[in-house]
Amino acid sequence: MRIYLFVLLIAAAVTFLCTPAARLLARRAGAMTAVRSRDVHDTVTPRLGGVAMLAGVLAAMLIARRIPFLAGLFDESDQAWAIVVSATLVCLVGAADDKWDLDWVTKLAGQALAAFVLAWQGVQFTSLPIGGRTLLSPTTLLILTVLVVLVSMNAVNFVDGLDGLAAGVMAIGGSAFFVYAYMLTRTVSTTDYSSLAALITAILIGICLGFLPHNLTRARIFMGDSGSMLLGLLLAASSITVTGQIDTARMSGADLFAQFLPILLPIGVMFIPFLDFALAVIRRVGSGRSPFQADAMHLHHRLLGLGHTKAGAVWIMYTWSVVVCAGLILPVIAPARAVIAFWVLGILIALVLTFDPLNLRRGRRDRHEETDELTHS
Repeated sequence: MRIYLFVLLIAAAVTFLCTPAARLLARRAGAMTAVRSRDVHDTVTPRLGGVAMLAGVLAAMLIARRIPFLAGLFDESDQAWAIVVSATLVCLVGAADDKWDLDWVTKLAGQALAAFVLAWQGVQFTSLPIGGRTLLSPTTLLILTVLVVLVSMNAVNFVDGLDGLAAGVMAIGGSAFFVYAYMLTRTVSTTDYSSLAALITAILIGICLGFLPHNLTRARIFMGDSGSMLLGLLLAASSITVTGQIDTARMSGADLFAQFLPILLPIGVMFIPFLDFALAVIRRVGSGRSPFQADAMHLHHRLLGLGHTKAGAVWIMYTWSVVVCAGLILPVIAPARAVIAFWVLGILIALVLTFDPLNLRRGRRDRHEETDELTHS
C-alpha cells in the first residue's frame, strides 16, 4: 500500500507543478476556452490541463518501473507500456482539439486509434469474470474493448463542465476502484501484491488531486479534452485489466456479487459520467441532432437550473459519486445490514442536498449576488 501511495504522490506532485507551465503554454498557443452561451464560466480560460496530467502519468510510470515491487508489471507484458503509449496518443488528440476545436469525426478517429493501440497491445477483455469462461471470439472481444474505451473517454468529456467536477468525480471513483483492485490482488495472491490495475488507478487519483487545486472554484485552467479523455482512458484501462484477468472464483467465500463486481464497479465509478452521456445521446439523437453536438442540458446545467450555485452543484455530484462507489464496495467488507443502512442513508442525504428547498433558495440568492458582483466589477 505504501508503494502505491508513493506513486500516487509522485503523480500528484508532478501534475501540480507542471500545471502552471501548461497554463502558460495554453495562453501562448491560443488554446483558450471562449465564453459561449452554453458555458457556465464567465471568463476566457486556458485549456491544456491534460498536458500537465500526462506529465504526472509519465513521471509516475517511469518511477514505478524502477521500483522492484512494481518492476514485474513492466517486464512480464507490454500492457503497462501500451497504456503509456495510448495515454500519450489520446492526450495529443485532445490537445489538438483544445487548440483547434477538431470536428467530432476527426476527434473520434483519434480516440478510436488510441483505443485500438491499447487493445492491440493486450489491454483487452479476455473472458467473463464468472469462472474465467470465454464466451466471445477474440475479434469480438477486441471490438468490445475499443467500444468500452471510447464510451469511457467521451463520458468523462461530457461531465467536464464545472470547475473541479470531472477531476473530483474521477478521484472519488478511482479511489473506490483502487480499494477493490488492491483487495482483489491480496485475495488471489499470497506472495505478489503488485497489480497493474491498482497502479494505474493510483496514478489516476494522483493526477486528479494534483490538478484540482488549479481547477476548483474560479478555475485558473481547464483540463480540456486532453485531460478528460486521458482520465477516461486510464480508468477504462485499469478496469479492463481486472475484468477477466483475475479469476474471481478463487476469492475466499466468493459469491455472485463478488464475481460480478469487476463489471459493476467500473459502472459505479462512472455512474455520473455514464448517466450524463446516455441522457445526452438520447436527447440529441431524439431531436435529430448528432450525439456529439454540444448543448446546455447536461446534469450540471440542470442542477444550476434548479438554483444551486456552481460549487453546490459540484459537491452534490461528489456526494452521489461517494454514495454509489462506496455502496458497491461495502458488500465485500461489511455485513448486509450495514450495506443497506448505508445505501438508504446515503441516497436520502444525496436527495436532500439535490432538492432541499432551503438550499435551492440560498443558491438562487448566492447566484444573484455573484451576478451582481460581476456586473459591478
